[in-house]
Amino acid sequence: MGRRSDHSRDELRDLILKAGEGLMAEVGFANFSAREVAKRIGYSIGTIHNVFGSVDRLVTAINTQAFGDWAEALERSLATAGDDRIAALVEAYFRFARENPRRWAAIYDHRPASETITEAEHEVRGRLLRIVAAEVATALGRPVDEALGTFTRSLVATVHGHCSFAITGSWAAMGQHDVEAAALARVRESLAAQAKAP
Repeated sequence: MGRRSDHSRDELRDLILKAGEGLMAEVGFANFSAREVAKRIGYSIGTIHNVFGSVDRLVTAINTQAFGDWAEALERSLATAGDDRIAALVEAYFRFARENPRRWAAIYDHRPASETITEAEHEVRGRLLRIVAAEVATALGRPVDEALGTFTRSLVATVHGHCSFAITGSWAAMGQHDVEAAALARVRESLAAQAKAP
């Protein structure tokens, strides 16, 4: 039986979110079960629906937390980066994915309806890109504007593609090694070309 009177709504939200994050890290998005989350915290599945509204909203909240943790990992890396801050960003991107493969993959495996993401969640999810854009702007000596934002997204997509190949083993299967170095090289080439652009 559920312990409906044991926790406030905010406490329940935190309890569900923490259990959900733990389960996602263990089994990934494809095997994620809100019923298992409810079981782990000793409440009914109805409690999760009452607090989050839907399983989709719960997964969105779990992935938003992953985005926040990822952004914090980038900032920690930058805090001790020295002069090569671009290399620190690429290394931190790969490290988060390697250390949190299922949480990282769930961000891309789950497709929430855009209207279900709150403004606060958009703010958290956008923080990672803002961190990268600020470093790219500094490297190029340019302001953060729409054009730089588009360029930054392309750089992130380049790193993400390499990282995805590394995590899934596709890079090694092609007989390639040191995927992180290859990703950094592509980023440096793109930055050099962008610096020469009018």
